[in-house]
Amino acid sequence: MAELRNKRAAALGYAAGKEAPELLAKGRGREAERIIELALGAGIEIVEDAALSALLDSQVKVGDYIPEHCWELVAKILAFVLTEEKK
Repeated sequence: MAELRNKRAAALGYAAGKEAPELLAKGRGREAERIIELALGAGIEIVEDAALSALLDSQVKVGDYIPEHCWELVAKILAFVLTEEKK
């Protein structure tokens, strides 16, 4: 039960012309499981990064741009996802 309570998930997105990637959704516990379930059902690649998830959970509101100090890590994740989608 503690594992479920500690589970976090965040959904990121980036659209051409936007200033930065955005936080599309975030959640803990059952909400996190639902975000993951929806992503998998839609064929969206899942990347696990507990530190980034915790940071986004505590510092970013849904709909906000990802803070600049996270751009490098988020760029690596988005590049990985795009590469996987092309396979």
